[in-house]
Amino acid sequence: MPTLVGKEVGPIGFGMMGLTWRYEVPPIEQAIETLKAALNNGMNLWVGGEFYGTPEYNSLTVLERYFEKYPEDADKVVLSIKGAAGAVGAAPDGSPEGTRSSIDNCIRQLNGRKKIDIFEFARRDQNVPMKTSFEIVEKEYIQTGKVGGIMLSEVRAETIHEAVKITKVVGVEAELSLFSREILDNGVVAACAQYDLPLIAYSPVGRGFLTGQYTTMADLDKVPTHYKSWPWFLPENFKVNVEMGDKLKALAQRKGVAPAQLAIGWIRRLPGWRKDGPMPKTVVPIPGATTAARVAENAALVDLSDAEMAEIDDMLLKFSRAGNRYPDYVPTDS
Repeated sequence: MPTLVGKEVGPIGFGMMGLTWRYEVPPIEQAIETLKAALNNGMNLWVGGEFYGTPEYNSLTVLERYFEKYPEDADKVVLSIKGAAGAVGAAPDGSPEGTRSSIDNCIRQLNGRKKIDIFEFARRDQNVPMKTSFEIVEKEYIQTGKVGGIMLSEVRAETIHEAVKITKVVGVEAELSLFSREILDNGVVAACAQYDLPLIAYSPVGRGFLTGQYTTMADLDKVPTHYKSWPWFLPENFKVNVEMGDKLKALAQRKGVAPAQLAIGWIRRLPGWRKDGPMPKTVVPIPGATTAARVAENAALVDLSDAEMAEIDDMLLKFSRAGNRYPDYVPTDS
């Protein structure tokens, strides 16, 4: 099994955003049930965010309630929290004050129920040297036992090369799916391989497009509120992008699996398949879910054959996603 900060994690992790940051937020009881299902299915790497929701209800407040109910699970979960990025994750603040404020707030909201195993600056602050930010985390939080390690999030390759010279980086979180393959060619994956850094793949089912759940614009009532104005979901792009989900759905039906399982299985297979560039040894997709049933579906370890991977490669050559990953106001490749 792969390891992060010295702890074993399952081959598939769990992304927490959808539990607290969507059009219809599930009740706290359902969120707790979903997290319990994730752990029971071996998804013990949980990735949340200080800004996933509101100051009153977010990943940290849900986790506090979860570990209040299941204190015995605290040592079983490897918890990574993104922060220092403003109220909606679009205002990076790596200043000493911003760093302290964010981590202290996360610790306070957890209420002593669980240690933050990994802290991620959700985006690199271009106005503050990374050394300044990392030194605060190292000296005031890691060395004092409040945080376990530092992971990079949504960074470009140059940031990885720079960061590993400054601090011990425990992993890199980046977007990777059949829909978003940019990191395979922009140096991020190569840098992870060079430094043997685990790659944590967020949005592995393409924000829902790769699950087959979208057919018309009316289906967007199911997505997080902020997605509706994002490029992929705009009417002129939506129709094109739904086609990719339809193609994957047809492939999944032939194999007898769910489209999301096929999409997640493709990511897991990449380290042993990709021939046109290096891949890190460890790639852990972190799909999200809001129900125990969806968690069980995502957790299934679906293996893809060489023939199936080749068929997907051929399909990707014929398909171009419509729209950028994020709207212009959200920093990317930091």
